[in-house]
Amino acid sequence: MEQDNCTTTVKEFVLLGLSQNPQHQPLLFVIFLLVYTATWLGNLTIIITVISDSHLHTPMYFLLANLAFLDITESSITAPKLLQILLSQYKTISFNGCITQMFFIHFVGGTVIFFLMVMAADRYLAIHKPLQYIAIMNRNMCLKVVAGAWLVAFVHSISQIALVLQLPFCGPNTLDNFYCDVPQVVELACRDTYHLELFIICNNGLVVTGVFLGLLISYTVILIKIRMHISEGKHKAVSTCGAQILVVSLHFIPCAFIYNRRFHAFKEDKGISLIYTVISPVLNPVIYTLRNTEMKNAIRRVAEKMLFSKTEGKF
Repeated sequence: MEQDNCTTTVKEFVLLGLSQNPQHQPLLFVIFLLVYTATWLGNLTIIITVISDSHLHTPMYFLLANLAFLDITESSITAPKLLQILLSQYKTISFNGCITQMFFIHFVGGTVIFFLMVMAADRYLAIHKPLQYIAIMNRNMCLKVVAGAWLVAFVHSISQIALVLQLPFCGPNTLDNFYCDVPQVVELACRDTYHLELFIICNNGLVVTGVFLGLLISYTVILIKIRMHISEGKHKAVSTCGAQILVVSLHFIPCAFIYNRRFHAFKEDKGISLIYTVISPVLNPVIYTLRNTEMKNAIRRVAEKMLFSKTEGKF
C-alpha cells in the first residue's frame, strides 16, 4: 500500500552484519582483516609489477593493472564497514553514508564489469587478429577504454541512486547485511516499489546475466580458435583465458543471484554478497599470478631489482 504521508524520516540504517553472535565476531574480524590486507598486497603487487617491468607494458597487462586498482577500490567500499561493525557495538550507518556506499558499489562494480568485457575483447583481438592487434589496441585506445568504462558505470550508478533518493523512508531501518545495497534499501521504502524493482532488475540483473552469457560464448569461441589454429604459445593463451573465465565467473554468478530477482531477502544473500564484494578482489591477483608464468617471472624480476638496489645502497 502506498504511503504518501511520511511522519518520520529515517536518519540512519542499522546493519546486522554477518553474525549477531558476539563470540563469533572477534574471529570473523581477524579473518576479514587478513583478507582485506591480502587484497591490498596482492593487487598492489600487480600494479607495481606492471608499472616497473617493461616486458608488461602491453594492453593486456595495462588492463590487468587497472582491474587490480578496481579490486582494491571495490573491496575498500565494503570491507572497512564490515570490520567496524564486527569490532564495535555501534552498527549503524547514516542515511547519506548509505546512499554514498550504494553509489560507489554500483559505480565501481559497473566499471569492473565493463573491464572484464574489454579484457575478453582484448584476448579475442590478440588471437583472431594478431597482425592488427597492436595497431587496434594502441595507447590512445586503451585510455579511451578506461575513460569509457568509468563514464558508463557512472551513468549506470547515478540513474539508480537518483530514483532511490525519491523514495520516502519512514521505518523500519534495519538491513540484514554488512553494507548498503539497492535491493535491501528499496525494500524498506514506505511506498509501492514494484516498477522501480523492475527497472533495477533490468538495469542490473538482466544486464549482468546477458553480459555473462556473452562472455562465456566469447571465451568458448576463443578456446576453440586456440585449439584449432594455434600451435605456438597455446599453453600461455589457454592459461590466460582460463584465468579470465575464473575471474568472470566469481564476479558474475553471485551478482546474477542477487540482482536477477525480486527484492526478497534470502538467508544466502549475505554469503553470496561476500563473494563478489570481499572474496573476489583477493582471489583475482592469486588467479592471475598463479596461472600466468610471465607475471610470476616479472614479479620475481621486480623483487630482485628492489632487493639488489637496497643491498647496493648499503655499500
